[in-house]
Amino acid sequence: MNEPYEQVNTGANEESLRMVSSQPIGNEPVSDEELRPHILDGFIGQPQLKAQLRLFLDAARKRETPPDHILLAGPPGLGKTTLAMIVANELEVPIRITSGPAIQHAGDLASILSSLEPGEVLFVDEVHRLPRAAEELLYIAMEDFRVDVMVGKGPGASSIPLTLPRFTMIGATTREGMLPSPLRARFGFTAHLDFYPHEELEKLVERSAGVLGLEIDRDAAHELALRSRGTPRIANRLLRRVRDWVIVHDLSKASADDVRQALALYQIDAEGLDRLDIAVLNAIVRNFQGGPVGLNTLAAMVGEESETVETVCEPYLVREGFLIRTPKGRVATPKAWQHLGIRPNEDDVSKSF
Repeated sequence: MNEPYEQVNTGANEESLRMVSSQPIGNEPVSDEELRPHILDGFIGQPQLKAQLRLFLDAARKRETPPDHILLAGPPGLGKTTLAMIVANELEVPIRITSGPAIQHAGDLASILSSLEPGEVLFVDEVHRLPRAAEELLYIAMEDFRVDVMVGKGPGASSIPLTLPRFTMIGATTREGMLPSPLRARFGFTAHLDFYPHEELEKLVERSAGVLGLEIDRDAAHELALRSRGTPRIANRLLRRVRDWVIVHDLSKASADDVRQALALYQIDAEGLDRLDIAVLNAIVRNFQGGPVGLNTLAAMVGEESETVETVCEPYLVREGFLIRTPKGRVATPKAWQHLGIRPNEDDVSKSF
């Protein structure tokens, strides 16, 4: 098996304060890492990607050379970090972990690259946030396996080329479109992760419940999967809160009703909407008769920053058909009215659309 991985840096943002956030939350008694599978066969979901990755890794093993560089693209919380660790485990090599924001200067990246062992995996999360100077250094490292180290300053500065051992770079991004074309072209395999259907999330919940030592029935797993927004990280987080409910109430097994009561306490409804989601829909429907309403006005109504509403809340509401973005502003759909239990006037609906 591979050596313990080295994590260079971590980070969090304001989205991680929400229970239904797809960003990681630290200080859990059982961390996300402990719930992660360690081999490809144990990874639940993404069947097409798994088949592609299996062929990719098997071929590399038969060639007895490190595989090409890998780009993992998709929304947060779907398993990009887990897949990077699985690749290292399957290849039985160490993995070095860092992130784009953690690398402030090209020298930071040069230091990491020059310390890599032959065949080692370098995982860079949020690779689209690398500084430009570090990106240009990475181009040469990925293609020619060398870095040019600058010695001295001013007119007397000189460049010393250092040869790197052959390694595998794994980049993860939630915004593939922000990657410059030269960097994207240097990845030999690009894997796109999609949101999970409820059936696959049920299997994941049952597996994680076993790791947590929690007995949960099939209906409870189904109920929790419906509230997990198609995201494994959210499913695992909500499962831990259901475990808390079971422990506090001295229950031997989690039922569907236990899931409903536990998550109602955290203001997470049957569609996976939380307090902020409902506040946004209420503001549009009750205060603006369904919209359209501008982003800044909407953010002021719910007491959040505009960026939080736009990047944290809106994507799920749009994907699930509760909200529409129009040139005039945000508009609530009939599904949003129905979810809030409000009957729209025909004039409101026609005005909105």
